[in-house]
Amino acid sequence: MEDKITANQEAEPVNSNFDTTDSIDVPEMLIDQVIGQEHAVEVVKNAARQRRHVMMIGTPGTGKSLLAKAMAELLPKEELEDILAYPNFEDQNNPKIRKVPAGKGKEIVAAHKMEARKKAQSRNMLMMLIVFGIIIYSFYVGQLLWGIIAVIMLLILARHFMPKDDMMVPKLLVSNYGKDHAPYIDSTGAHAGALLGDVRHDPFQSGGLETPSHDRVESGDIHRAHKGVLFIDEINTLRLESQQSLLTALQEKEYSITGQSERSSGALVKTEAVPCDFIMVAAGNLDAVEKMHPALRSRIKGYGYEVYMRDSMEDNEENRKKLFRFVAQEVARDGNIPGFDRSAVEEIIREARRRAGRKGHLTLKLRDLGGLVRVAGDIARSEKASVTTAEHVISAKRTARSIEQQIADTYLERRKDYQLFSKEGVAIGRVNGLAVMGGDSGIVLPIIAETTPPLSTSEGKVIATGMLKDIAKEAVQNVSAVIKNVTGKDITNRDIHVQFVGTYEGVEGDSASISIATAVISAIEEIPVDQSVAMTGSLSVRGDVLPVGGVTYKIEAAAQSGIKKVIIPKSNEADVLIEEHYKDMVEIIPVSTITEVIEHSLVGKEKASIIKKLKKLTHLQLNLDIPEVVPASINKMKNTSKGTNNV
Repeated sequence: MEDKITANQEAEPVNSNFDTTDSIDVPEMLIDQVIGQEHAVEVVKNAARQRRHVMMIGTPGTGKSLLAKAMAELLPKEELEDILAYPNFEDQNNPKIRKVPAGKGKEIVAAHKMEARKKAQSRNMLMMLIVFGIIIYSFYVGQLLWGIIAVIMLLILARHFMPKDDMMVPKLLVSNYGKDHAPYIDSTGAHAGALLGDVRHDPFQSGGLETPSHDRVESGDIHRAHKGVLFIDEINTLRLESQQSLLTALQEKEYSITGQSERSSGALVKTEAVPCDFIMVAAGNLDAVEKMHPALRSRIKGYGYEVYMRDSMEDNEENRKKLFRFVAQEVARDGNIPGFDRSAVEEIIREARRRAGRKGHLTLKLRDLGGLVRVAGDIARSEKASVTTAEHVISAKRTARSIEQQIADTYLERRKDYQLFSKEGVAIGRVNGLAVMGGDSGIVLPIIAETTPPLSTSEGKVIATGMLKDIAKEAVQNVSAVIKNVTGKDITNRDIHVQFVGTYEGVEGDSASISIATAVISAIEEIPVDQSVAMTGSLSVRGDVLPVGGVTYKIEAAAQSGIKKVIIPKSNEADVLIEEHYKDMVEIIPVSTITEVIEHSLVGKEKASIIKKLKKLTHLQLNLDIPEVVPASINKMKNTSKGTNNV
């Protein structure tokens, strides 16, 4: 085992001067095909060497299942075993279990079947001689009818009382015959019977027609993964009873098979303990940690590794070469698409930058990126091209749009038709905000503000509508603090209504903060807003514009809608990687403070006084003790490990 793992060398460096990806060598071992997850690769190698369990948490498509398959390749096939079930004549409901070296199980079953077939042939030959003897004798004595009746009775009695030779044939529960490496079993979403094993129902339980108990036993994924890897994605979706049984299997390394349905005739059948010495690789998103069985997680944590998968890697020459190899791997794995030339690979890398959503990084959500590779290859193949070019990749980006992108395009068209947002002229209290759907598609989000007499006689309120969720509601409250300082007016004698137009699915996040602030300031001061401007950005209570996510997709949505200028946080300036055909359609304005936002969005001479007040606010130096801010998900995980409850 040690030799097999240490013999696995690093993949050969990719020559960046290739003509097509066909000239790039693809590593044979799966562990060498993993891109950008060096820490996880080392963990998997150590876990395979020491037979430790692993839990991988991270964004879907970052290589969790590939690492689990790679671990199975690293395990020695010499340790594999076959498992057989034998009848138990002392207790028919308790079949016996036997394990033999891999490949021997098939030979044993074949030998038993051959022996049973020979016995059956001998018995049948003897029975035929007896039958013919009775018929001939009855014919000569003139009692042929009674002879036929005697033959029929004899056959019925023989059927009921003579032992069945096939009952002695063992059942091969787990076979590793001819396998090149340890088994890899993906048990994601498996029900209890498929995971833990089951006993088939037998409707014929008498009359000599019943099936032997050992022959009705069916192995589960935990047994088929014996000496190999059991992979379970979205581990938290397993029922708690199944997770508890899985914990027992991990601890004992054996688990008896019994009927999972209480109403089945197999409910009384329970085998001897069946070996299930597997390595478990559990996977999921961050919520899987909170919702999985605490004892199961403790078992993995105490006797294995926990790995958080990266979703991006640094954009440098070495990592770009890794993506060259990734494209070559996807082409080779598909087998039905032409190789990619240099321009096509460069376009894929450009898309990897866009999808990273972080300056100086490349995405590691390689499953989605691999989908783009395959669609581009399909387009090239349909055109009978010998290689896939950048034009094919660009066409694939239009063809392989996500559902969210298609919905966003529909939204944009609908909002244009019904004038839900304006891209020309000026309007008081109306701002074109920007939002993201599904993480990879932008939409224009109109925000309207209006001031009215207060509903309460005691104080005015900021009232926001549009199915706002928690973070969005808090963002509105933070904006109200800035507004009070900016306007210098007493807003306790009025209500400020903020409406997010057309947000039927709800709004979450704080990236509309500068849009809300601009709309409210415009409404209070009655200064119009330039409708050819759209904006996105978070806002601190001091008036600083903070970075947000998805700026590339938001800018493209604004350009597609006909908007001429887009205001974004200056700290997001390096994150902008819009498509070439959008660059001449829209002007991008990076800003650092709410002062700059107002300067570029409001129109008219009246905005000068507001800008003056804003400059005073943003240059005010405050000495505050800033408490440590911990994300709720991480804080909850810490408290859970300490045995406390976070309310």
